[in-house]
Amino acid sequence: MFHSAVDIQPACLGLYCGRTVLSVNGSVETYGDCGVCPRGQRTDDNKICRECMGSPDRYDWLYLGFMAMLPLVLHWFFIEWYSGKKSSSALLQHVTALFECSVAAVVTLLVSDPVGSLHIRSCKVKKLSDWYTMLYNPSPDYITTVHCTHEAVYPLYTIVFIYYAFCLVLMMLLRPLLVKKIACGLGKSDRFKSIYAALYFFPVLTVLQAVGGGLLYYAFPYIILVLSLVTLAVYMSASEVESFKDLLVRKKRLVVLFSHWLLHAYGIISISKLDKLEQDLPLLALVPAPALFYLLTAKYTEPSRILSEGGNGH
Repeated sequence: MFHSAVDIQPACLGLYCGRTVLSVNGSVETYGDCGVCPRGQRTDDNKICRECMGSPDRYDWLYLGFMAMLPLVLHWFFIEWYSGKKSSSALLQHVTALFECSVAAVVTLLVSDPVGSLHIRSCKVKKLSDWYTMLYNPSPDYITTVHCTHEAVYPLYTIVFIYYAFCLVLMMLLRPLLVKKIACGLGKSDRFKSIYAALYFFPVLTVLQAVGGGLLYYAFPYIILVLSLVTLAVYMSASEVESFKDLLVRKKRLVVLFSHWLLHAYGIISISKLDKLEQDLPLLALVPAPALFYLLTAKYTEPSRILSEGGNGH
């Protein structure tokens, strides 16, 4: 059954059910029945399925950047964890992981609509429920369910899965050969453990995106700040860094510190969105504050000092 724009039509039920445009004759559009919108479309205020012709805004790109960073950071963590302190292969594996994720990101953008371009078209995210349209399928008679599940946040939901798939494929193509060639300092059972770890964390990341994608979209700036602060404090404590001199003893400590500073800056930019540069840019001056606070107060919280003072009755 077809409807034209001049017909009096009952409103579609549900938040995300809409009518597809079957044909356009001048200023008159012909619509189909209420149902699910095709991929790459979402309903407008009149419950008509419209093509997503917008571009991701700055916050959308920051979210995609966060989801792209997750496998890279986990790769680096497990490479460092299993490579051993004297392994010369760790640096090359870090570079290879960066190469894999970078190529996967570029290929993901190229295969997304419009194909062959690094630009993508998207629908605007309006509210949290846009990420979970499957929870809003209407049941007019409480028996029959009208299925209107579609990607209202196109392509922010599915593009992450595509990226993870390319990351996994590239890792399986490149990393085993590289590790077999260069990881001579490790035992046969240890050299592939960072790859095995990825085979575990990629399914976890996929489930995380599938179930919590919408929550992550709104919470990721705060997650970055909290986790980067906690991991920096744990690392400096485990490495027994108590002064600026301790930081300069090993270059690796400076690399870890600067990496956390980049994460701090990324979280601050994601929260502020840099809508007002003159107000938001000064916030980046807070990036070194946690590390400085730790270094200035570490000597007062050393467990041995606290125990000795307690034993002396102070």
